[in-house]
Amino acid sequence: MFKIAVLASTNGTDLQAIIDEMKAGKMEGIELVAVISNKKNCNALKRAKDQGYETYFVDPKGKTREEFDKETASILKEKDVDLVVLVGYMRILSKAFIDKFEGKIINVHPALDMQKYGGEGFFGGNVHQAVLEVGEKETGCTIHYVTKDVDAGPIIAQEKVKVEDDDTVDTLKNKVQACEKRLYPEVIRRFAKGDIL
Repeated sequence: MFKIAVLASTNGTDLQAIIDEMKAGKMEGIELVAVISNKKNCNALKRAKDQGYETYFVDPKGKTREEFDKETASILKEKDVDLVVLVGYMRILSKAFIDKFEGKIINVHPALDMQKYGGEGFFGGNVHQAVLEVGEKETGCTIHYVTKDVDAGPIIAQEKVKVEDDDTVDTLKNKVQACEKRLYPEVIRRFAKGDIL
């Protein structure tokens, strides 16, 4: 069994897409063994708990980044996780955590050009706003490896969408999220099959 864990801080729409594919029998041989969050009441935890998955809240209060990540890592090790999947995870991982799970941590970013629309401050609606302001003709999502440099890890897969003249931050967000929901489960399947190493 190929074991995945999701780290999430927000709504968990991509997490739901992964769960939906599992329930539809499209994630054969893949098990979601833990959903971990730094936010006690985030919707991602609620979604997972309501659907029978094991959830963990790791309280960041009074902990250094390294201490927090060590606690998270111990859950992942205990669960013998093969792949760590970030879904709207609003924390920057420590070098020690990344080293421990090198090549086994993936993230989704809501843009194609992570150099231009990545790094500090570029998340969620901020990315779509920037894309619209520059007048890009296309955008999309990028699934990439997590490295010590934020939003700079090697690209695994991308899906593009056209930016229309009448697009707003919300309409663009919806289009990009639709891409994410298709692409993320597919990438996880490829990892489980050994197509991505």
